[in-house]
Amino acid sequence: MGAPRSLFDILGPVMIGPSSSHTAGAVRLGLLARAIFGRQPEGVKIVMHGSFASTGTGHGTDLALVAGLLGMRPDDPELVQSLERARREGMSIEIVNGDLGDVHPNSVLLHLRVGDSELSVQGASTGGGEVLVTRIGEFEAQASGSMPLLVVTNTDSPGEIAAVTRLISESGANIAEMRVARTRKGAEALMLIETDTLLADDALQAIAGLPGVLVVRAVPPV
Repeated sequence: MGAPRSLFDILGPVMIGPSSSHTAGAVRLGLLARAIFGRQPEGVKIVMHGSFASTGTGHGTDLALVAGLLGMRPDDPELVQSLERARREGMSIEIVNGDLGDVHPNSVLLHLRVGDSELSVQGASTGGGEVLVTRIGEFEAQASGSMPLLVVTNTDSPGEIAAVTRLISESGANIAEMRVARTRKGAEALMLIETDTLLADDALQAIAGLPGVLVVRAVPPV
């Protein structure tokens, strides 16, 4: 038997319409990509796949994705002006349709850039405003954005996972779920750690100071 569902799960998210999948979910994907990147991008290329590509314009998916990248929420009444706001804030946007392969039909690939720093984040809007990030850079991923998330890029060396989880435990946070991925043995690796509570700044700084840690991002629930 699954977890009990609330009235809000049944009715769907509070949002600016018209579609929970194409609008609210798209905003959340944009918010997650922004948080994983760690800042608002100066430039973004949006590759829309499947249903997002075929019906996204009519449902405002392009507006919603950009709104999320700007830090706007699904219920923000200014969402429909997100492209104009992006232009005012100097964000360059390219939106194209593409085939991302055997993935969910409501999928999108976001290429984010600030100066020489770049990151790609791929995800899907799975229905009712729910989302799943499926790729971060070169790494396969699985993150729903429903819980506090710690994203750690590190060298693939013995003891790295143990050192990070020890600091999380010492901070008083509880790990709900953890996933790891790597490109190849001895190269870079990725930790995705969902916790019951957001980590304090001193814990994040301690993790960032570990010898093998390259990047740390604390992603709040969206």
